[in-house]
Amino acid sequence: MSRPRIVIVGAGFAGYRTARTLSRETRGRAHITLLNPTDYFLYLPLLPQVAAGVLEPRRVTVSLSDTLPDVRLVLGEADRVDLDGRTLHYTGPEGDEGTLAYDRLVLAAGSVNKLLPIPGVAEHAHGFRGLPEALYLRDHVTRQVELAAADDDPKTCAARCTFVVVGAGYTGTEVAAHGQMFTDAQVRKHPLRQGMRPRWMLLDVAPRVLPEMDEKLSATADRVLRQRGVDVRMGTSVKEATHEGVVLTDGEFVETRTLVWCVGVRPDPLVESLGLPLEKGRLLVDPHLQVPGRPELFACGDVAAVPDLEKPGSYTTMTAQHAWRHGKVAAQNVAASLGLGGARKPYRHRDLGFVVDLGGAKAAANPLGVPLSGVPAGAVARGYHLAAMPGNRVRVAADWLLDAVLPRQAVQLGLVRSWSVPLDTSSPELARVPGGPEQRQEASARSGPGAAIEADTHDGGTGAGSLQGGAGDEPAKGHPGSRPTQNQPGSGPAQRRSEDQLAKGRPSTEPTRNWPTDEPAKGPVGSGSAKGQLGADPAKGRPGGEPAGNRPGGEPAEAAKSQPGGEPARNQPGSTPQPPPDQPPPGPDTAPGPVKRSDVPDDSAKGDS
Repeated sequence: MSRPRIVIVGAGFAGYRTARTLSRETRGRAHITLLNPTDYFLYLPLLPQVAAGVLEPRRVTVSLSDTLPDVRLVLGEADRVDLDGRTLHYTGPEGDEGTLAYDRLVLAAGSVNKLLPIPGVAEHAHGFRGLPEALYLRDHVTRQVELAAADDDPKTCAARCTFVVVGAGYTGTEVAAHGQMFTDAQVRKHPLRQGMRPRWMLLDVAPRVLPEMDEKLSATADRVLRQRGVDVRMGTSVKEATHEGVVLTDGEFVETRTLVWCVGVRPDPLVESLGLPLEKGRLLVDPHLQVPGRPELFACGDVAAVPDLEKPGSYTTMTAQHAWRHGKVAAQNVAASLGLGGARKPYRHRDLGFVVDLGGAKAAANPLGVPLSGVPAGAVARGYHLAAMPGNRVRVAADWLLDAVLPRQAVQLGLVRSWSVPLDTSSPELARVPGGPEQRQEASARSGPGAAIEADTHDGGTGAGSLQGGAGDEPAKGHPGSRPTQNQPGSGPAQRRSEDQLAKGRPSTEPTRNWPTDEPAKGPVGSGSAKGQLGADPAKGRPGGEPAGNRPGGEPAEAAKSQPGGEPARNQPGSTPQPPPDQPPPGPDTAPGPVKRSDVPDDSAKGDS
C-alpha cells in the first residue's frame, strides 16, 4: 500500500510546527512535502534586534533541512490549488513551474502587506517583515547618520536624522525602541556637527502604545520610549508621504528620509482563489482546523479563521502565539484523518501572557498575568525567546552576551538596496533580484498593490483612520520583489511599459533596453533614487523627477560614490547611460521575481508567551 501524500504550504510559525509535528506523528508512514520560498524558518520576534545590530542575520533563521530531516523541502511559491484534482501548482525560484499531488493539503501561507490608500506610502515607505528589509534598514539608518555627520546644512542634517515609524504595535514599538538606542550609540562615537540628536517618531491612531496589551504594560512601554527620547504621537498617523518627508494627519509636515511602515496585515490572497467561504479574507475552518466539506483540506495560521472556543462567536487572532499552536493541532488532526494517529482534537488555547523587548535591559511583560517591567521583564523576555526558538539558542545567547560587553559595529554592508525591498510586495523573505523570472499574469492581478488596497478598503480600512494597533493589524513588512510596482496605490495591477516609454528622458546613442522593473527611470518603488541618472541631476522629463535622496526610504544621491557600483554616469553627449548603482543592471527580463507565499504571522503576537 502506497504512503499518503501530505503537502504543507508555508514554513512560518504554523507551517513549520505542522511539518515538525507530522514528522513525529507519522514516523515515516507518509510522504510529507513542505513548499516554501526559502530554506529556513524565520523567527520574526527577534528581527528588530537584527536591524539594530544586536544579532547577526543567521541567528534568527532555522534551517528547514537540518531540523526537518524526514520532510521533503520544495523551494517555490504556490500559485493556485486544483481542489477537485487534488494538485497544487507552484513556481520555483528560477521561474520553473511545478505541480504537487496530495492526499492532504495544509494551507499555512500566512499574511501579506496591508496597503491603504494613503498617497505616497507605497512609493516611499519600507516594511519590516523579512531579513532583507531588516538588513536594508540597518544600512540605511547607518548611512543617514554618517551623511548627517558630514553635512554642514542643519536642515538637511535634521531630515537625515529623523526616522518615522508608523504603527505602535509590537513591531513598530520594538523598531523605534531599538532604533533610538542604535543611532544614539553611533552619535556618541561620531557626534553631529550641529550637536543634534537622532529623532525617532512613533505614530499610531490608537489611543496608546501597544493597545493589545494590558494598560500597565502599555504605560511601561510608553514611559521607556519617552525616557529614551522617542517622539511618541498617539492619535496621529501619516496623511501623505512625499519626496521630502511626510504630512501627518494633524497637518504637520515632518522632513525625513526614512519611513518604516508597521501598520497592518491581511491574509495571503492565495486563499481567495479557492472559491471557499471566507471570514474577512481568512478561510473558514472548523475547530479541528478542517475546511467544511473538504476532508482533505486543512488550514492554520493567519490564513485560517479558527473558532475561538474560549470566546464563543469569535475567531482566534492573527498572532504568532495562535499560529504556533495551530500547527500542532493541525498536524495531529491530519494524522488522525489518515489513520496514523490518535483521535481528532479541537483547538483550544488560553493566553499565558506577552513580552515586548525594548532594548538593553528594558522590556514589558506579563507572564501568567503578572505585570513586570525593567530588568525582570527583560530577563523574562529573553528567556521566553530562547525557549521558543526551535534552534540557534546558543548563538543567540552568545550574541546577547557580546552586545553587553562590546560596542556594536555600525557599518554599511551594501547587500540590500532600496529598490529590492519595495513595500508593495508579498515576499518578505526574498529581496528583488536583477533579471528575476517572468511573473505570471494571474499572480500579478491578484496580489498587486492595487488589488491589495482594494481588498483592504473593502475590508473596512479607509485611510489613516483604519490604522489600528489591535491584533491582526500589525504590518506585514513589505515582501521584496514579487509584484510589479506602481506609482499610485490602489490603481490596479501594473501595466507593462514599452521600451519607448521606458526610454523617455534618457539620452543615449544606443537602443534602449528594458530594466528589471516596471517603474520609469525615476527609480523603483520605495527608493526614488536619482543616483544612476545622468549627471546625478533630477530626471528632467521623467515622472517623479526629483532626487531620491529627498524621499523617505530612498537612498541619498550623496552616498552614490561610496556605494558599490561606483559613481553615476556623467551627462556627456553621446555617452551610453549606465545602470544606476541602486538599480539592477539591464537585462532581457523586465519583470520582478515570482509571487511568494509565506507564513509570516502577525507580529502583534510575536512576543506572546
